[in-house]
Amino acid sequence: MAEHNELGKIGEEKAAEYLQGKGYEILETNWVFDKAEIDIIAQKENTLAVVEVKTRSSLDFGLPQDFVKPKKVQLLVKAINEYIISNDLDVEVRFDIIAVYKEKQKYNIEHIEEAFYYF
Repeated sequence: MAEHNELGKIGEEKAAEYLQGKGYEILETNWVFDKAEIDIIAQKENTLAVVEVKTRSSLDFGLPQDFVKPKKVQLLVKAINEYIISNDLDVEVRFDIIAVYKEKQKYNIEHIEEAFYYF
């Protein structure tokens, strides 16, 4: 596996552990619909968190969350709509970003709730 793919996988695992520690139930990881992949679908009470995980080995080229582009947002919205319909859910939906970056031998995690809105 390429080094950047391995880093991304580690970031997603760290993000899932973080969410579980905050009381979220992980419903899905790497859920795919059409051309969209949702990194993590998690639920806490009546809120469904659609989580895009961005992992970087350093901050030299910018913050991880700066790499979520409008096209990705569109794909996430389309995919989560299908997920909600397919699973007949009645929940509030929130779009989050979890930014993971490695600093020395430690992974730092920043959870940005309501990172973007889609109307």
